[in-house]
Amino acid sequence: MNKTIIITGGAGFIGSHVVREFVKKYPQYKIINLDALTYAGNLENLKDIENEPNYLFIKADITDEMRMDEIFQKFRPDGVIHLAAESHVDRSISSPLEFVKTNVLGTVNLLNAAKRLWNEMEDGFNGKRFHHVSTDEVYGALGETGFFTEETSYDPHSPYSASKASSDHFVRAYADTYGLPIILTNCSNNYGPNHFPEKLIPLCIHNIINRKPLPIYGDGKYTRDWLYVIDHAKAIDLVFHEGRNGENYNVGGFNEWQNIDLVKELCRQMDEKLGREKGESEKLITFVKDRPGHDLRYAIDANKIHQELGWSPSVTFEQGLGLTIDWYLENQEWLNHVTSGDYQKYYDKQYN
Repeated sequence: MNKTIIITGGAGFIGSHVVREFVKKYPQYKIINLDALTYAGNLENLKDIENEPNYLFIKADITDEMRMDEIFQKFRPDGVIHLAAESHVDRSISSPLEFVKTNVLGTVNLLNAAKRLWNEMEDGFNGKRFHHVSTDEVYGALGETGFFTEETSYDPHSPYSASKASSDHFVRAYADTYGLPIILTNCSNNYGPNHFPEKLIPLCIHNIINRKPLPIYGDGKYTRDWLYVIDHAKAIDLVFHEGRNGENYNVGGFNEWQNIDLVKELCRQMDEKLGREKGESEKLITFVKDRPGHDLRYAIDANKIHQELGWSPSVTFEQGLGLTIDWYLENQEWLNHVTSGDYQKYYDKQYN
């Protein structure tokens, strides 16, 4: 079946993998990639598909209401996969308003554009879907035991998680108030290729390569569930096509790690792959002042998506981490472009 799908934030880390999954797997679909190309949007993530006939990139900001209406009216999408978001907790602490603008107002702009368009179309909401991609951080924090389920009450603790929780509520409100066909996924921490090196794993990979300190917040005992980004892209594909309208699905990796243990495993694999002395990189670990409101533990119960749709992670964390390290070592030009800022010139070179 021919469809037109708008994917927002499709030049970012997770978004680029989702765009690639859809462009390659569904040649009969027209995939419209919307991205504002802020600091984490990188078109070099998509060089391998940029000339595919079913792919189109549009530089646009979801906070621009008129621009969103214009794009929706022009391309008349059957579906939206909404990944565009400000996503770094540290940045949200210093600039919370930017997170409100993008994550809350931007989401409402997309909901309005979809609602207006689909109400005008002859078949209305039939065959349409608005898939909102969110985070496990909306649930707050866990103690040493237990898991986030789809029924866990929201309890966000950072400006980032508060903005995402608000956007989730708006998506559900549009389903309840207007009948908009929506679906949500809440995922755990992603890792893998193309990750912007402000996040823990790519930052440590970059710093180990350059023998720089590896900053670890507090005592390093904060625990996260880690999800390989390519597995996440496949989960989004599955939920978008086979999930039930109005439902939300938690997507997790069944991979809980304390930050300190994760970084030690990363150091071990990096030393092995770089031919360095055992324990050399671990000496770079440096504990730094904790950030405000740091949640102790997140852990996702992903049994619903497994039982209903048959999804499960394809790799263990150790395997996925090895694949991730290999990608960064094989793509140091990409990493150099990101860390130097040269990646931001690619749009002008390619599209202007």
